[in-house]
Amino acid sequence: MTFTRKIKIAPSILSADFANFGAECRAIEAEGADWVHVDVMDGHFVPNITFGPATCAAIRPHIKGVMDVHLMIAPVDSYIDAFAGAGADVISAHLEAGPHIHRTLQAIRGAGAKAGLAINPGTPIEAVEYLLDMVDLVCVMTVNPGFGGQKFIHSQIDKVARLRAMIGDRPIHIEIDGGVTPETAPLVAAAGADVLVAGSAVFKGGSVENPSPYGANIAAIRAAAEAAL
Repeated sequence: MTFTRKIKIAPSILSADFANFGAECRAIEAEGADWVHVDVMDGHFVPNITFGPATCAAIRPHIKGVMDVHLMIAPVDSYIDAFAGAGADVISAHLEAGPHIHRTLQAIRGAGAKAGLAINPGTPIEAVEYLLDMVDLVCVMTVNPGFGGQKFIHSQIDKVARLRAMIGDRPIHIEIDGGVTPETAPLVAAAGADVLVAGSAVFKGGSVENPSPYGANIAAIRAAAEAAL
C-alpha cells in the first residue's frame, strides 16, 4: 500500500452475493474498486454475524488490491493473527471493543498489517487524539455498526473535519463507513475523508453476470466525491 489522499472507493462485500464472493470481488475490482472492504461481525459487539478468517482467506486470491478488514468484534486481540494470516492488508478494530486499544493497535502492526481504528457515531473524536501515532487509518462510522443499508448520520461530518485537522500531515487515511452514496460522498470528501466504503450503493442493480452497474455506481460515487475537493 502506498499512501495517498486520492479518493478510494471500497465496496463492502456485505452487500455482495454471498454464494459468489470470489466472482464478486473480481467483478468490483474490474469495475473500478480501489479496495475490497470486509465487514466482520460477531453477534456480540454488534447485532449481526457475518464472516471469519476462513472467508477472508478464501477470497484473498480473488483480490488483486487492498483487502480492508473491519473487525466489529469483541474481544479483538485473540483474532488478529488469524485475520493477518488470512491476508488482510488493513485490520481495523473498534475503540469501543476493549479496554486496551493501544495494545490492540500494536498487535495489528506487529502481525504485519496496517492498523485501523474504528469509532462509533457516539464516540467523541477526542478519544482518538492520543492514538494517532499508532494508526494508519481511522474509520469514522456514519451509521451504527451492525447492518448494511442504513441512513447516513450527518452529525459525523463535523467529526471528520475535526479529525482531519487533528491528523495534520501524518500519513493516516480517513475512512467513512455507512450510508455512502453520490449524495453523501462529497460531504465527507470535503471534510477530509479519502476512503469511502459503500455497500448497497455499489452493488445495487448489478450482479456477477451483469457487473456494469457496479462500475457505473463506483464512478458516480467517485465523481461526486472528487468534485467536492
